[in-house]
This record gives sequence, structure tokens and C-alpha cells, in this order.
Amino acid sequence: MNPITVEFIGETFEVTSPGDFGIGRESDLTIDDNPYLHRRFLHIFDEFGMWWIANVGTLLTATVTDGTGGVQAWLAPGARLPIVFETMHVMFSAGPTTYDFTIRNPHDLFSTSRITQESGGSTTVLPVTLTTSQRQLIVALSEGVLRQQVPGRGEVPSSADAAGRLGWSMTTFNRKLDNVCEKLDKLGVAGLRGGAGNLATSRRARLVEYAVATHLVGPEDLPLLDRDAPEGA
Repeated sequence: MNPITVEFIGETFEVTSPGDFGIGRESDLTIDDNPYLHRRFLHIFDEFGMWWIANVGTLLTATVTDGTGGVQAWLAPGARLPIVFETMHVMFSAGPTTYDFTIRNPHDLFSTSRITQESGGSTTVLPVTLTTSQRQLIVALSEGVLRQQVPGRGEVPSSADAAGRLGWSMTTFNRKLDNVCEKLDKLGVAGLRGGAGNLATSRRARLVEYAVATHLVGPEDLPLLDRDAPEGA
């Protein structure tokens, strides 16, 4: 099998067959000394003639997308996915910090295309339509990730800090956060709602992962943070 590469903050790691490449706090790719991060969180290996990525942690999840952001999967503990795209982006959060890295596979087994449509103050990315104020909320939460000069790690603000950045009250911010999470939950995005065994305590980080990984928001949306929008919009 041809080797694949993993890219993180300007460093490139080659994984060759038979592959057994760990990613975590103390692994082949040491992400950070963040105590919230598993020592060995993700595992890249080859099996059945394909490369795979598996979540070998017990608490954290990862968002995996193809290069266009048009295909997205939530990699929960114990789950694994084949690496079938030429470029795959992986994002995950540990505590208040969100990390991302890229996997490149010379064998592009599947190709994807993306359709994005913009019109008058709202954006449609695949089936997701956002109002201006909803986009402002997501951008405020994603600002630390979107402003990275070199992708790799970014901080997700508290609800109070994000609300202050927008000049909103906490009541308004929480209501809009609930609305955005409910909208995406209805479209099948996991990890944004509470329920049995899931208190959604990390839904802000999960929202940032999904929005950035799928290109729902990007650096071009940062000017929205300096734009006044009615709190009820």
C-alpha cells in the first residue's frame, strides 16, 4: 500500500504499511499536553487493503470531513472510518481548545463536489440556511479557530465572552444558540442536543467543529462580528 501523510501545524508525518500511527497527548503525533486530551485518542492503521482512522478514546469525539467539507462524519469512541478521500480534515475539541489536522491519501477512492448558494443576507450550504444573526453567533464562537495563521489549534470562547463580543445579552445568546443547535440537530448533526447520557456540555465546541469543518462559516465571515444586527433577527 502507498503511504499516507498527516499534517499538523506545519509538520508532516508519513505513515507506511503496516501502519500503526497514534494521535493524542502522548503518541506518535503529540498534539498538546492538554490534560483533557487522551494520551492515545485517534489511531491510523491499514487493514483489508485500505487505510482507516479509529477513535480509541473513551470520551472525546472527532469531526471528519472530505476536502470540500461536503461529506461529514462524527467519529465517536469505538468508531472507525476508511480514509477514502485524497484529503480528509479532522477536528476535535479537548476542554476549551479545538484542534485540527489533515490526512492526505494518494489514492482518491471517492470524489465529491460541493454546491454553495448565497443570496441576500442568508447562506445556504447544502440543506442548512442561516439568518445573519445565526451566522454571527457561529462566527463569534469560531473566531479563535478562523483567525489561525497556521491551522492546528484554536480556543472556543465561553458563552459569556461570545455574547459580549456580539453585544448581546446572555438571554439572547442562549436563545439563538438553542435555535441553531435545534436546526442542525433536525438535519442529523450529532452532539448538539441534550438527552439520555448526553448533557450537551460541549455543544459550543461541537458546533464550531461542524461549522468550520463543513465550511458553513469561514474567515470571509469574520466581518460579520463588526456588523450590527437586531437581536431579534
